[in-house]
Amino acid sequence: MRRRVVITGSGVMTPLGNKPELLWENLLAGKSGVGPIESFDASEYSTQIAAEVKDFHPEEYMDKKEARRTDRFVQFGLAAAKEAVKDAKLSITDENAEQIGVYIGSGIGGLSTWEEQYALLIEKGPRRVSPFFIPMLIANMASGLASIELGAKGPTSSAITACATGTNALGDAFRLIQYGQADVMIAGGAEASIRPMGVAGFCSMKAMSTRNDEPTRASRPFDSERDGFVMGEGAGVLVLEELEHAKARGANIIAEIVGYGMSGDAHHITAPPEDGNGARRCMQAALKDADIKPEQVGYINAHGTSTPVGDIAETKAIKNLFGEHAYKLSVSSTKSMTGHLLGATGAIEALATAFALRDQIMPPTINLENPDPECDLDYVPNKAKKAELEYALSNTFGFGGHNATLLLKRYTE
Repeated sequence: MRRRVVITGSGVMTPLGNKPELLWENLLAGKSGVGPIESFDASEYSTQIAAEVKDFHPEEYMDKKEARRTDRFVQFGLAAAKEAVKDAKLSITDENAEQIGVYIGSGIGGLSTWEEQYALLIEKGPRRVSPFFIPMLIANMASGLASIELGAKGPTSSAITACATGTNALGDAFRLIQYGQADVMIAGGAEASIRPMGVAGFCSMKAMSTRNDEPTRASRPFDSERDGFVMGEGAGVLVLEELEHAKARGANIIAEIVGYGMSGDAHHITAPPEDGNGARRCMQAALKDADIKPEQVGYINAHGTSTPVGDIAETKAIKNLFGEHAYKLSVSSTKSMTGHLLGATGAIEALATAFALRDQIMPPTINLENPDPECDLDYVPNKAKKAELEYALSNTFGFGGHNATLLLKRYTE
């Protein structure tokens, strides 16, 4: 028998705030976190805008010495993990530590560390490369350090599936609890790739918006004038917990996770198939996992990156799976406000989906002014909308053809 799994806490570091309720308030208000890049001089780049995290001070979450030995993505992940545990009012002790695990992923890992240490290697030689270079760089270190700092001794791992990372981390953690390998998992994603190399790479791919003169209007999923995604950074970490364990300690339950689906496009390293077949199968797998019918879903938090090809493919996937019901449910992309947090995006969007179920209101897709004729669903344009919701999906699709979907349910006693 599979055990029930609920969300009992959350921690975030995002372009729209470093507290979950502040993030949610800004999402419902349709606020954009996109602006000119401030972390380095981007004047020579075709894209000069991003969604950066503001007012983040790592020494608030770790000592200064530790902060100097960790990459920014690890700092984000550890901070979000500590905030999630605090929010869940979870006490980790010698008695329960082995039943509490950590599963925080990163799509790219320590890009800033790579840049800085490579510069040292070239300029001053191999002896000047830091002995902390490797542990600062590797993508599993947010999970590893969170486990160490929090004393969580249960299953600890890290997903690395590009933009699907955060969702895969949550889904894999969900499975561990379902099948009794842990009672609690601290799971999500972290990313810090707004760096010269990261931005240059995506610019060379022509994947990002170049609407530099209007940064808050640059991320516009499903709009006919969209010209690419906007890079974001940050972390999202959720506390997932077996239902009876949560009830026994009087935890506040935000929502329930009831299904998890994955698929591979087997198509192209960066582009989805035009008909969205991989995305359709992924959503279908999540529904099958929970044994619910498509018409029971009322809302989808879309991958919705604001790329010309991706938004159409996801729309086709939804219509192919849901049929006529696709025109009765609502879809929105919170990336229109947060930008695309790459490996962290799945966790942030799963939380937004959980809050939508909790509060019975769907966040908008902002900047949707001239809908693409091929994107003809209800994308909750520009203004949050109240609705009676029982089930909702959260989609993330990554380079390499990695697709991941979570199915969440409104929790009631």
